[in-house]
Amino acid sequence: MKILDRYILITFLRTFFSVFIIFMFIFVLQGVWLYIAELAGKDLDVSVTAKFILYYMPKLIPLVVPLTILLSSIMVFGNFAENYEFAAMKSTGISLQRAMRSLSVFIVGLGIACFFFANNVIPWGEYNFYNLRRNIAKVKPALAIAEGQFNEIGDINIKVEKKTGDRGQFLESVVIHDKNTSKNGNYKVIVSEKGELKSSINSNVLQLELINGNYYEEIVNKDRQKNVNRPHAKSYFDSYIINVDLEILNNEDLDEKNYKGRHSMLNIDQLTYTIDSLEDRRKEDHKVLSKTLFNRTTYNALNSNFEPIKKDTLYTGEILDLFDTSKKVQILNLASNSASSTNQIIDSNKKNFESKAIWLNKHIIALHDKFVLAFACIILFFVGAPLGALIRKGGIGLPMVIAIVLFLTYHFFGIFAKNSAEKGTFSPIIGSWLSTAVMLPLSVYLTSRATNDKGAFEIETILNPLKKLFRIKSKALEESNLELEKNSEAFKTLQEYDNDKLINVIKNYRDFDYTVEYKNSAISILSLRGVTKQELKLAGNLTDQNYIETIRLKNEYEEDSKLALILYVIALIFMIPGRILENNKFPTEGNVLFIIGIVIFVIFIMALIKSFARHSDLYKHLGENKSMNAVLFLLLGLPLYFVFYFIQKIQITKLLKSNTK
Repeated sequence: MKILDRYILITFLRTFFSVFIIFMFIFVLQGVWLYIAELAGKDLDVSVTAKFILYYMPKLIPLVVPLTILLSSIMVFGNFAENYEFAAMKSTGISLQRAMRSLSVFIVGLGIACFFFANNVIPWGEYNFYNLRRNIAKVKPALAIAEGQFNEIGDINIKVEKKTGDRGQFLESVVIHDKNTSKNGNYKVIVSEKGELKSSINSNVLQLELINGNYYEEIVNKDRQKNVNRPHAKSYFDSYIINVDLEILNNEDLDEKNYKGRHSMLNIDQLTYTIDSLEDRRKEDHKVLSKTLFNRTTYNALNSNFEPIKKDTLYTGEILDLFDTSKKVQILNLASNSASSTNQIIDSNKKNFESKAIWLNKHIIALHDKFVLAFACIILFFVGAPLGALIRKGGIGLPMVIAIVLFLTYHFFGIFAKNSAEKGTFSPIIGSWLSTAVMLPLSVYLTSRATNDKGAFEIETILNPLKKLFRIKSKALEESNLELEKNSEAFKTLQEYDNDKLINVIKNYRDFDYTVEYKNSAISILSLRGVTKQELKLAGNLTDQNYIETIRLKNEYEEDSKLALILYVIALIFMIPGRILENNKFPTEGNVLFIIGIVIFVIFIMALIKSFARHSDLYKHLGENKSMNAVLFLLLGLPLYFVFYFIQKIQITKLLKSNTK
């Protein structure tokens, strides 16, 4: 390895590991804070807490590693550019790609390592973390009676409105559901005004005394006919004591692992097998439903139940006319009942199919996420490295802001896409890859800009191709070569002027209400006197630079504002129908149109901002202080641009007329 490659790699690794440790520490603290309610008051050992953090850390890698790569690359390459180290490299013929070569190899290796980590370590961590949480939740439930919600303690579910006392032992408005292992459902309910926990908090027996309450128990008889009247037993009590044995619960084995059915706990082979099984099961469910619906139509029974009146073989009338009145009624009733029952079956199966589809989509997303992580590491590096070289700023400040903004954009795109894909709005494969696909063209663009020593972003690179697409041509200042007739009085008058007056006519012929023929004739007269056109141009007397600059700014404003108007109309054409389709049970088509409209609207905002800049420059050049405030410009321009465009066009035309008189 060459000295330069070693230097760049070591510099990057120092920054990378420093940033990685900081981000991991921050996210772990956030995770502990998120799950603090599950850890507090459980009297857990340090080893259990350490396991909790250890099992939680792998799931943070898909967040921490891409963010670390992005920030580290911006910081390192920004620092190189800020300290003119890149300038020194380029002076010796070393390009940006050559400087990134050693790091590119490292990042590719890191991406591969992240793939294997996501396939093996993250499922292991998820599996252990989830089971540890389940086991911790069962430890010392006597300490976990929360107010306003049902809490499972042993064989009872208890809810209290308020807890008082130094240990929270006094309870108010107590509701208890006593579970019965032999029957499903709540058959025994106890309600009391007050209650008190009399046993010690550390005791294995929880003694609960209830005061002033009612006891209700539903009696279930083996004879179903006797259950029609809902037999039950009800009694009132002044004091009622419940003892709950917590010894088994408090001796919960925190290392027990008996749940492994979540998609995040599976590797690629397991996910592939599960996805195939879920798809086969879904196909089978569809077949069963279709068969059920077909059987509900009683199509096969029609011929046996109804005998049509025999008529000609070729019959073009109403089918029901083949039957007598009583049979018609039976057929219509049968059709109505069949349609009603079919709708009920479909409605009852709809949510079931939706939940199964979501579960399948989650497995597909989990499968592709393992590959996405590897590619995300590589792509975000090629976003951060050239961006750092372009902004030429190292350290924590600006690079941190840029990295967080970019990563939040990447992350929110991923969350939005995955949530939509889980619900079936679009393919779960697209949902997994969308955020990375968004960053891919950005990485190519930034790398190209940094290689060619261009700015990070120029609006013209986006707007100019659109101007060509919509055939918005740049207007050039029209010049005429016509002159006054030699025998005309106007030409003779010009001949009587001295050179200074003729030069004044050339520069300010519009102020004298002269046409361009006067200017051209004055140039010809001066040429005959030995003053060439080139001399006039070098002296600044050939053209009115102020007027030319005014026309240039006006033309540029018209180009940008016209493009903004076109983009505004196109964005509305996509966004409004998109929302209409989404609200009329076409979510996929509606979302696609709306997203396209949003993208076009963002480009419209770029054109609007640029047109405002031209608008402001034009007014400043003319010495006017009436240029609209930027905020007002945007507030009016965004919702009402189709009106705003024509108003501004009329105002600028009037302004130019008043300034050219």
